[in-house]
Amino acid sequence: MASRLEQQQQPTNVGGENKQKNMGGEGRNRRVLQDIGNLVGKQGHGNGINVSKPVTRNFRAQLLANAQAATEKNKKSSTEVNNGAVVATDGVGVGNFVPARKVGAAKKPKEEPEVIVIISDDESDEKQAVKGKKAREKSAMKNAKAFSSVLSARSKAACGLPRDFVMNIDATDMDNELAAAEYIDDIYKFYKETEEDGCVHDYMGSQPDINAKMRSILVDWLIEVHRKFELMPETLYLTLNIVDRFLSVKAVPRRELQLVGISSMLIASKYEEIWAPEVNDFVCISDNGYVSEQVLMMEKQILRKLEWTLTVPTPYHFLVRDTKASTPSDKEMENMVFFLAELGLMHYPTVILYRPSLIAASAVFAARCTLGRSPFWTNTLMHYTGYSEEQLRDCAKIMANLHAAAAPGSKLRAVYKKFSNSDLSAVALLSPAKDLSALS
Repeated sequence: MASRLEQQQQPTNVGGENKQKNMGGEGRNRRVLQDIGNLVGKQGHGNGINVSKPVTRNFRAQLLANAQAATEKNKKSSTEVNNGAVVATDGVGVGNFVPARKVGAAKKPKEEPEVIVIISDDESDEKQAVKGKKAREKSAMKNAKAFSSVLSARSKAACGLPRDFVMNIDATDMDNELAAAEYIDDIYKFYKETEEDGCVHDYMGSQPDINAKMRSILVDWLIEVHRKFELMPETLYLTLNIVDRFLSVKAVPRRELQLVGISSMLIASKYEEIWAPEVNDFVCISDNGYVSEQVLMMEKQILRKLEWTLTVPTPYHFLVRDTKASTPSDKEMENMVFFLAELGLMHYPTVILYRPSLIAASAVFAARCTLGRSPFWTNTLMHYTGYSEEQLRDCAKIMANLHAAAAPGSKLRAVYKKFSNSDLSAVALLSPAKDLSALS
């Protein structure tokens, strides 16, 4: 009986009631489909955003009439409120009264009225004129800035100042801790001050058994050994520096000249390389002309004569810096610089006449002339190298002549063969500087 009573009390159209509830829930989340133009015109009302619409003077009269009609309608609706009760006008029927508190609770929050900004046609024109005036003033400021920069450049040229400014070649390395951009200028200043300690003067007069040609043959062979062992460039330049400094203080017999070369490269490899070649490797590369004990004995003798001074500025230190200052720099330019520098190191007069920094700068100057980089010498290069074009011409001309003399048929062809490889841009195959008169 109880179950039957419960079934009788339940509404007969359960599915319809649930459907209405679901529709009511979905209706709160749905928007009525409207015309796209209407949505655009009413944009922002659903979010409570007031939209400001500029209205011209021609439409002002109509807006005022609408405002008066709305005022009268509000006055008429206020008379319906009497004795704390409000007449419901939502279709319930006349005479049905609802307490005021309930109406207030059920009343939907009023939408914020749309803010309408009334402006005249003259004001609109004035705003457009102001915008145009600001745009003209902005462009005038740009033109004034460009014109002032032109005047500044002309004034500097008139005062004899350089036309191109010195480029900061370390600007891109400020975040690189290994580049030491904050100290790099002081480091190279120290190199310039101490490079004289690593320079050698004419020592062939104190060598009774060897001459400059033998030295060139030794350097040519050491370049091949360096390439076969795939050592760092720093190792080659330090090796040649050790050989020259040792020969300048010690007379060496001809039969021991090659021993001096491999022992110097062993020392330089221990100083510069992570994995240095072993003593037996140098013995094998010299066709077993010496034994390991002889190499170790010569190594000790060289270190004692040089007083263990191995930290000296070589041309390589300056070549890296000067090539970076030769903007724009690329692989072809870099390889040409090192090609000419190694030709210069094989030439005994170049080594004894010029300092390492000047050899490096001259190699850059000759390379720019060979590759046709204009201008041949810039203010940036002059700032970072410390040399003018006139100071480099003699040494650069020697390097250009050495490039012209280098050929596949020459006896000393290690440098030519090395830089004929495509991995090094094959710069040895390029024609030497044509305009040698510019270097004379």
